[in-house]
Amino acid sequence: MNEQDTPTTGTEVAHTDGHGDAVRLDQGHVVGSGGIPERFANPGLPAHVPRMADLAEAAARRAEKQVATLFGISILSTLLFLVLYFAIDVTQTVFIPGIGTTSASNVALGLTLAFSMLGIGLGAVHWAKTLMPDEEVVEERHPMASSEADRREVVRVLAEEGGSSQITRRPLIKYTLGGALGLFAVPLVVQVAGSLGEMPQKSLSLTWWHGGPSGPGEEPEFRPLRLMKDPENTPIKASDVTIGSVFHVMPEGLLPDPETGEGGADHLLEEKAKAAVLLMRLDPAVIESQKELDWGYQGIVAYSKICTHVGCPVGLYEQQTHHLLCPCHQSTFDVTQDCRVIFGPAKRALPQLKITVDDEGYLVSAQPFREAVGPSFWERG
Repeated sequence: MNEQDTPTTGTEVAHTDGHGDAVRLDQGHVVGSGGIPERFANPGLPAHVPRMADLAEAAARRAEKQVATLFGISILSTLLFLVLYFAIDVTQTVFIPGIGTTSASNVALGLTLAFSMLGIGLGAVHWAKTLMPDEEVVEERHPMASSEADRREVVRVLAEEGGSSQITRRPLIKYTLGGALGLFAVPLVVQVAGSLGEMPQKSLSLTWWHGGPSGPGEEPEFRPLRLMKDPENTPIKASDVTIGSVFHVMPEGLLPDPETGEGGADHLLEEKAKAAVLLMRLDPAVIESQKELDWGYQGIVAYSKICTHVGCPVGLYEQQTHHLLCPCHQSTFDVTQDCRVIFGPAKRALPQLKITVDDEGYLVSAQPFREAVGPSFWERG
């Protein structure tokens, strides 16, 4: 012991200052010398204040009903969410002061889901504050590796004291909590299942190259469309495409007029994402596929720009190797072999667009893509 420290009993610890006077320690003071703390004085625990539910069973029953009411609000809000999800048309709007006109469905679903979550949260908090044990307990530090006897004791305590939360004595809470938590997952499942839209087979198989805008309803009648430079929106003659050159191409009529900004597709970004094409010219002698030669024109070939892995734009062309590279995950396609995959995570070749020339020498589509563009999915046909 330091010669300036004097022992005391209990939690009262005293030591002498530099002048030999005794100094009483309280919470926040440390014992030690040379300015290096050794330990804090133990402040102890405050006296436990019993709650009304601890003193009277009537108060406990009243708290139980309050908790169950909050869980019941959550249940009703969840059920109302499910009703409104199907009852309100997604095109309906409502005016809210300070916000303006917004979707009625979003407002209704947002409010009901918020009350559903709020009921569970407030019910759990009120349960903890009124019925669950609230006495403070201090556990002294011990070695991290507990002994076998300690582990058995923990199991025994959990088994014997698990009822202290009173969930076994309060079946009303148990059942309403189970109902609130169980039903709360239903809106999430309904939202996901009901908001996925049409199957990819329908949306990715129909592009502007079919002859016009894609969308629900009957498939448009095919008509040849000129290949237009992106973003200039000007047609391309076969004589403009030299060996080694690459053009980013869109179908005729999809892009708006570059001067006036008029025309173009209604859902421009969606249609561009499906119709984007890479056009390049190779020496016909290096092309190994007869089908590729038949679908091209004098060594000019056109392929979908959308990677068949996760839909990134394939935009890197290596003229010497005739490889197309996707920059996202390095999927590599061999242009001389029907753009088959030679490296990377993609599993399918890029779809080829069959092309020819019109009477004026401009490149045009001879038929649309024969398969769905973009990433693979479970119902490709």
